[in-house]
Amino acid sequence: MPPRELLYQRLGYTFFDPAHLECALTHRSANKSHNERLEFLGDSVLNFLMSVELYHRFPEADEGDLSRLRAQLVKGETLGKLALELKLGEFLRLGEGELKSGGFRRESILADTVEAIIGAIYLDAGIEATKAFILRIYATALAQTCLSDNLKDPKTRLQELMQAQGLNLPNYAVIETLGQAHNQIFKVACTVTVLTEPVMASGNSRRKAEQMAAAQALELIKGQAIHGK
Repeated sequence: MPPRELLYQRLGYTFFDPAHLECALTHRSANKSHNERLEFLGDSVLNFLMSVELYHRFPEADEGDLSRLRAQLVKGETLGKLALELKLGEFLRLGEGELKSGGFRRESILADTVEAIIGAIYLDAGIEATKAFILRIYATALAQTCLSDNLKDPKTRLQELMQAQGLNLPNYAVIETLGQAHNQIFKVACTVTVLTEPVMASGNSRRKAEQMAAAQALELIKGQAIHGK
């Protein structure tokens, strides 16, 4: 495993109490003293600080806009990407089973670790140090964030499109579930009134599969409009 100094460099933060970081990097499969409490704390701190940052960055945004912006920035997929950029997988403490199944690459574990590190920094040095860390790792994502309808997730956009046309809301149903409990694949069917057949999509969570199906449905509806169908 690489030295802790390398991780300090990647994080841009040096812990006063290294035990905080050790706990943040420890998955429940490895030790009874794991990072879930820190994850809980970090999630709350991240949501609070991101809310404050977005409030000041977008004075013209209403509550709904701010909620959507925050949801995009703090969701598991975004946190997982940040973890990959920081190469946190190299430092995780995992049990044998998680190691064998590639837990150091799993998005959910990586995302939880980022939240745990945020919680650990808060305990180690307080709110200002935590804010500096969050703004540093989110610098690119925040720079690319803007008020746009595209920030709404596909399910929301599809629902709003159907509502605007006075049509029934889309219906989502899980058709099949594959794999073991810790690594399942969900196949979902999305039924939309204006499409002749359900749209199928798969993902490693029901939510992701539904979002992918909604995105495909939106593209099909857009194609119909272009071709005048």
